[in-house]
Parts: sequence; structure tokens; C-alpha cells
Amino acid sequence: MAEKREFICITCPVGCTIEATVEGGKILSIRGQGCKRGIAFVKEELTAPKRMLTTTVQVRGGKLPLVPVRSREPLPKDRLFDIVAQLRQIVLQAPVAEHQIVLENAANTGVDIITSRAIPKLEENPS
Repeated sequence: MAEKREFICITCPVGCTIEATVEGGKILSIRGQGCKRGIAFVKEELTAPKRMLTTTVQVRGGKLPLVPVRSREPLPKDRLFDIVAQLRQIVLQAPVAEHQIVLENAANTGVDIITSRAIPKLEENPS
């Protein structure tokens, strides 16, 4: 049975609202997309949705207690919670470099999680 679904495209900053009639994962009709990427987005959402992952990881001995991290490329949406659970267990030791690999091949997806900025080591003040 065909159903109408609404998607908000996230492939660019425009964020088109796309209305699609789908049946069994197949697009029967689509409207509202501003470009061809919108059609590709809806197809991917129906078959294998992906998202970029951004979060933070703890840092020990750094000027800041957390470092922002991100996936190098989009990850399967259904694996995000597993990966975040793994990242909660990681504590990096300062100094931390920008683009340092935090988690290689996250959840066997082939995608690395990397730092988004550097965190220098906290310098102790000599008394």
C-alpha cells in the first residue's frame, strides 16, 4: 500500500521539504525537491539512511576537559548510538592534535572518528 511521507533534505543548507509517495521502499512520486540531490537523499533515506556524527570525548590533563569529535564521513544512522557508547568509554591524554583519530573503523563501518580541534596540555604553575 502506498503511503505519503515528508522528508526534510539535509544535503545542503536550503533544507527543502520533500513530499514523496512511497510503496515498499520505492518512490512512486516526489515533489518539493530543489535539485537532484533531494531525490538521491530520499532514496538513501528509504534504503540506508546516514548521518554525520558530532559529539565530544573526555580529555585528561588538557586546558579543556572535552574535545569535539566528528565522523570523517556519514555513518549508518542505525549505528550512531553504538558508536556514541564506545566514545563515552574513551579518555584522551593531552595534548590532543586536530584531526587525531579517536576511534578507528567505528563499529566496523570503515569510518574513523576524529578530533575537530587541538587541546593543548595544561601547564602546571610552578609555585
